[in-house]
Amino acid sequence: MKPLSSIFFTAISILLGLLFTYALSANTVEFANVPILYFVTFYIFILQWIVFLPSYLNQTEHYFDLTGSMTYITSILLVIFFAQEIDFRDVLICSLIIIWASRLGLFLSKRVANAGEDTRFVHIKPNFYQFLMTWTIQGLWVLMTAGMAFAALSSKNKLGLDAFAVIGALLWLIGFIIEVISDKQKTNFKSNPLNQGKFIQEGLWSFSRHPNYFGEIVLWIGIAVIAFPVIESWQYFALLSPIFVIFLLTKVSGINLLERQGMKRWGDNEEYKNYIKNTSVLIPLPPKN
Repeated sequence: MKPLSSIFFTAISILLGLLFTYALSANTVEFANVPILYFVTFYIFILQWIVFLPSYLNQTEHYFDLTGSMTYITSILLVIFFAQEIDFRDVLICSLIIIWASRLGLFLSKRVANAGEDTRFVHIKPNFYQFLMTWTIQGLWVLMTAGMAFAALSSKNKLGLDAFAVIGALLWLIGFIIEVISDKQKTNFKSNPLNQGKFIQEGLWSFSRHPNYFGEIVLWIGIAVIAFPVIESWQYFALLSPIFVIFLLTKVSGINLLERQGMKRWGDNEEYKNYIKNTSVLIPLPPKN
C-alpha cells in the first residue's frame, strides 16, 4: 500500500471515530463542560500510537492484540472513573467486557508468541505508514465495537436491572462460551503433531466453519441488548456497534480472509471441498451430509 493511501485511511479512521463519538455524546456526563467520551476517544487512539512507536522500531507485532484488549479494559474503566453515578447495569456491562477482553487478549498474545509471528503483519511491519494505519484502525475497532457500552456507561439515564439486562447477559454468556470452547478446540487440534497441515472439522467446527466468530458476534449483541434501555436521541447511532462487529468479522478481517487462506492451502483437497460444501459458514448448524 502506498504511503498516501495509508495516510488517507489513517485520517479517515480518526474522522469516523470523532463523528461516532459526537453522536454517542448526546445526553452524556461531562467533564470540564466536555462530554467524557471525547476524552475516552482521544485516549484510545493515543494509546495505540504510543505502543506503535516501539513496535515499529523493534519490528514486532507481539503487543498488537494485547494492546487492543488492554484498550478495551482501560477505556471502559476510564468512562467509569468520569461517570457521576454507577448502577448495576454499568457494573454488569463493565464486568462482561473486562472478562471478554482479558481472556481474548491473553489467548491471542499466547498464540502469537507460540507461533513466533503473526503472518498478517509480515508485509505491514516494515512500512511505517501502513503499520501506523493498522494501529489506528485498531483504535477505531475498539471505539466502534464497544460503542453501545460507552454510550450506556456515560449516559445520564440510569435504570435498574430489567429484562433487557437479563436477556443481554444470557446472550453474552452463550456467545462467550461458544468462543472459548471453539478457541480451545482449535488450539488443542493444532498442538497435536498428527494434525500438522490439516484443517479442523471436529467439535463445534463440525457445525460451523467459524464458530469463534459466531460466539463473538452473539456476545456483542448481548452487550447491545443490555445497554439499549438507557440510550436515546443521537446515541442510537451506537446500534452500529454490533453491525460493525458483524461486518468486520464476515466481510473484512475475519471470515473472508480465512476462507481465502483456506482455499489457497486446501482448495484441491476433496475432504476440504466437502467440508466447505456441507458445513455452515457462521451459524452452527447440523452438517448437510
